Amino acid sequence: MAKCAICDKGAHFGKVVSHSRSQVSGRSNKMWKSNVKSVRIKVNGGTQKMYVCTSCLRDGKVERA
Repeated sequence: MAKCAICDKGAHFGKVVSHSRSQVSGRSNKMWKSNVKSVRIKVNGGTQKMYVCTSCLRDGKVERA
């Protein structure tokens, strides 16, 4: 899974609990994926292609090439 090169945000894992909350069979695995995009950004005077999350793009932590 891709991670953000700026803030290191990646996928999160947990459990999904059914509505009946049965202790035996009501839980299954779940993965929440972060909104990570592959973009070209300016790094040390050149351009480089990296994975950056949309919150870092919105906050202006990187400059697009």
